[in-house]
Amino acid sequence: MKRPDKKLFPQDGITKADLAEYYRRVAPRMLPELRDRPLMLERMPDGIDGDRFYQKEISDYFPDWIHRTTVPKEGGEVTHVVCDDTATLVYLAGQACITPHRWLSRGDRPRRPDRLVFDLDPPAQDFEPVRRAAHRLRELLDELELPSGLMTTGSRGLHVVVPLNRRDDVDDVLAFARAAAETLAARHAKELTAEPRKEARKGRLYLDVARNGYAQTVVAPFAVRSRPGAPVAVPLGWEELDDPALTARRWSVTDLGDRLEKDPWEGLARRGRVVAAASRRLRGLAKSGGGAK
Repeated sequence: MKRPDKKLFPQDGITKADLAEYYRRVAPRMLPELRDRPLMLERMPDGIDGDRFYQKEISDYFPDWIHRTTVPKEGGEVTHVVCDDTATLVYLAGQACITPHRWLSRGDRPRRPDRLVFDLDPPAQDFEPVRRAAHRLRELLDELELPSGLMTTGSRGLHVVVPLNRRDDVDDVLAFARAAAETLAARHAKELTAEPRKEARKGRLYLDVARNGYAQTVVAPFAVRSRPGAPVAVPLGWEELDDPALTARRWSVTDLGDRLEKDPWEGLARRGRVVAAASRRLRGLAKSGGGAK
């Protein structure tokens, strides 16, 4: 590793070596969420106070032992890094990759996602609207018979993650996510919106589903965010949502607490569903008047 003492988080004294050691420590929990997936790398060679760039195509100088996957893009193809082992995760930290962002599908079937993500994006720093939105979204997903998991983002809001079984095309997944977000926004129109234009949100929490599109990425569980304090994205149990201490940045590189000792997402991936069935249920809600309230 070059320049291991380089401070990536100057205010916190966290160096490149510290980042690599963190990723080594969380690898047993993080790698199952990364394996086989194309990654986009958020790199900040001069630390969080410097410039950043987002890298999709793997660099020519990356060692041969790092796994790769080549996926189609408009007008060609792109070869991404795949992080299947601890050595790769540590190497990426050495390249000042502070945050790995993962695809919601795997490299062998890039148009067949096995995750769907709702990003709860609040209009301000207050966390209470995020908490309420998460409860309401879970209620809707329960009506649609879809299992779900919860995750802090290390940024502003929460992610609600739905496991899929890789049978649906990515365009159908995105269409369902939009329809579900619009249904929930109609139910709670004073607080929630599915409107992507900021000027149209009018102080409401945004139910962002755009990351479910082809070749889009989301922050990976246990990834570090490029913010002061080095907050991290952490999976949660639904019973933790009402903890008064919970915020989007509750945990950090230097304070993970007991998050590595328990897995609130245990078994979630094995409960994958198809969105086709959920879409039919969603249309049934609309016909029965179960949309707006």
